[in-house]
Amino acid sequence: MDRRRFLQIAGAAALTPAMASLLSTIEAARAEAAPRSTGRAAKQLRPVKLGFIALTDCASLIVAKELGYFEDRGLDVTLEKQASWPATRDNLLTGQIDAAHALFSLPFSVATGIGGTAGNTDLKIAMVLNNNGQAITLNNDFTSAGYGNLPKVKRILETKTPTMAMTFPGGTHDTWLRYWLKAAKVDPKAVNIIPIPPPQMVANMKVGTMDGYCVGEPWNAVAAAQGVGFTAIASQDIWTNHPEKALVASPKFATQTDTLGDVMAAVLKASKWLDQRKNRAQAATTISPVGYVNAPAADIQGRLEGTYDLGANAGTKKFKDDYMTFFRDGEVNFPRRAYAYWFMAQYVRFGLVPSLPSNYKQLADSIVLTDLYTKVAAAEKIAVPDDDLAPFTVKLDNATFDPKKIEQETKRT
Repeated sequence: MDRRRFLQIAGAAALTPAMASLLSTIEAARAEAAPRSTGRAAKQLRPVKLGFIALTDCASLIVAKELGYFEDRGLDVTLEKQASWPATRDNLLTGQIDAAHALFSLPFSVATGIGGTAGNTDLKIAMVLNNNGQAITLNNDFTSAGYGNLPKVKRILETKTPTMAMTFPGGTHDTWLRYWLKAAKVDPKAVNIIPIPPPQMVANMKVGTMDGYCVGEPWNAVAAAQGVGFTAIASQDIWTNHPEKALVASPKFATQTDTLGDVMAAVLKASKWLDQRKNRAQAATTISPVGYVNAPAADIQGRLEGTYDLGANAGTKKFKDDYMTFFRDGEVNFPRRAYAYWFMAQYVRFGLVPSLPSNYKQLADSIVLTDLYTKVAAAEKIAVPDDDLAPFTVKLDNATFDPKKIEQETKRT
């Protein structure tokens, strides 16, 4: 237990003499203890740089760092906050960071040329970090749209040419936004869709840059708490248990499978910890500071626990088991190739690319490190789902996607 962790548990701004004595005893014992479970001395820790964006769903990286899970694996991990998803992409491609908390679909956006150079498969998905927990926020002028009401969304958005923000072209937030618009029978081409980094969403809404946005938490909760906007729909009501963020590795780090595997194992342990509901309040406090998410713990905690104050006097919505999850007995973390197929099919539906890449299967096989995840999960005694290329249904429009019939999805209106 490190000093910072002890202080969080103690909950005190200053130590009493008794507490100080106890802390000294703990630290002395730790210094004299035998090597950690990996058997590596501290001087042999392998340095690793992990990037993250200030979002609630970076929690498994922060928890793995703060609870010592990385160190247990012989890793000296530095967490480096990124300014935006394009910066994350560039820092991964150039090796400035080894891996990152990143949008699951970011490597496919790059590979299809939407958010990078077409054909570039250098960015690799090692595992999924979380499901659910994103949302679409509208400004208070649109409150009559209510929550999850597609006909009302259509009527109100067609009263003007709205400007909507997302975080990265072809990214998950861009996809949820466009999917929602199409389900509401609103032509995405009639909407001005712009990219804005996640932590800047609320400030831009305040000054009228856009009428709404799709982003991860806590920036939807913060908008509601500050009276800036209201939650029009949560992403789990678009697609329940959808993939969201992934651990994406740089080209070089993806080849260092022993070290990458240890990072993954530590993150899996943190993911288990996070999915114990009793730990959610502590998690909110841990990730809240300025060096991490830089948002009030109270704004993080509510939605992390599945209680959504929707804002604009729209009431509260509670999710029982489909709020943001990090583990679910390994169901969250397995990187399914079917998801890769689905995102690439949506790119065609949305008109972001003219057609499906002829080598879409090879793209998915190259980017998704299924074999490495399976090996790490087996070593950690975590079951690997057997639904890699199985059909699934998207809740919002009750559309079933069959990876074996991907062309049908690309033609769906």
